Amino acid sequence: MKCFSRYLPYLFRPPSTILSSSCHTEADIISTVEFNATGELLATGDKGGRVVVFQREQESKNQPHRRGEYNVYSTFQSHEPEFDYLKSLEIEEKINKIRWLPQQNAAYFLLSTNDKTVKLWKISERDKRPEGYNLKDEDGRIRDPATITTLRVPVLRPMDLMVEATARRIFSNGHTYHINSISVNSDYETYMSTDDLRINLWNLEITNRSFNIVDIKPANMEDLTEVITAAEFHPSHCNTFVYSSSKGSIRLCDMRASALCDNHSKFFEEPEDPNNRSFFSEIISSISDVKFSHNGRYLMTRDYLTVKVWDLNMENKPLETYQVHDYLRSKLCSLYENDCIFDKFECVWNGSDSVIMTGSYNNFFRMFDRNTKRDVTLEASRENSKPRAILKPRKVCVGGKRRKDEISVDSLDFSKKILHTAWHPSENIIAVAATNNLYIFQDKVN
Repeated sequence: MKCFSRYLPYLFRPPSTILSSSCHTEADIISTVEFNATGELLATGDKGGRVVVFQREQESKNQPHRRGEYNVYSTFQSHEPEFDYLKSLEIEEKINKIRWLPQQNAAYFLLSTNDKTVKLWKISERDKRPEGYNLKDEDGRIRDPATITTLRVPVLRPMDLMVEATARRIFSNGHTYHINSISVNSDYETYMSTDDLRINLWNLEITNRSFNIVDIKPANMEDLTEVITAAEFHPSHCNTFVYSSSKGSIRLCDMRASALCDNHSKFFEEPEDPNNRSFFSEIISSISDVKFSHNGRYLMTRDYLTVKVWDLNMENKPLETYQVHDYLRSKLCSLYENDCIFDKFECVWNGSDSVIMTGSYNNFFRMFDRNTKRDVTLEASRENSKPRAILKPRKVCVGGKRRKDEISVDSLDFSKKILHTAWHPSENIIAVAATNNLYIFQDKVN
């Protein structure tokens, strides 16, 4: 992997095509992005309940530069809109999260969830079809047994490659509130699903029973002061997980301690500076995403204005704090009025945990090098993303005279936001979801 600091301003370039639909509706808006463990597949979910899986092209001798481009591999409808008649509530089909399972055979498996139901999907290839049935003809119609005078041995004939997606498990009725995250355990036998007040542990083979491992619902809902915003299993310790809250705290729990993890093992929270206290303090301190580093040593959290890196051995303050868009601090009032202050941005590590990435407004996304402390703002847009063009750093002008290549903070488009990003597990390839467009950028090639 190339030195990040050396290529920082020119790190990624777009592929030959930007994956999108030209005329989009609300259903086309991408709501989650996820690479599989090898990075060969990339899955996206949208508000219309669809899952689109992209596969990386294999390198050819004729076109070596095409290695790294992703093409559509499979598209399927994961969730449909439903209606809860007991509560008179519509259940959206929007895909909230996708998580891949490690590949065990030729097929691929992924978990997808909407607000209430988690589904396990199997994605497999078929390039042969059986022919020569005895009880039905080639069109599939049942034959009259009286006309069958001989027995035939069915044979497999070659056919055009077909990719099939089938729902193998449906995990329903486990949550009263909206599911905000799912996480596969390192034992690859269990996973957890998290809603605003509870975390459930499921076995991948059992759909009708789950175990409640965290429950913060008070006896009287008027006493409710915080909700769970995200949760994730430790990458290698199957007994350890963390969950974040709307109050800006993170709790690390050990399932070996008790069946119900109401008492945490560690509590991470940064003391608030009384001088910076404002009406918006609690809203902007709410954590929208939490991620373990690949080595399991650190935690990364994203709140509205910052990304923080925590050492698991130091609970009282974050190890590193990165300002994502501090220039918006003076705009919190208008962001509150247009509800943008409640946007939930995600954050991701690169494969070596040395760089972190998260989104912002105006289709900007930010990258921070933990070693050199350098950072860059890049833009994912059709205007500046011509095929194989180098991405140029963008700068936001807060006040005073604006330079030619800078953009004024008052000119930012808050309807264009990058909430969902993903980083290839071993290479400098990133996927950035900007509304209904999926941009895939890769490391600059000499």
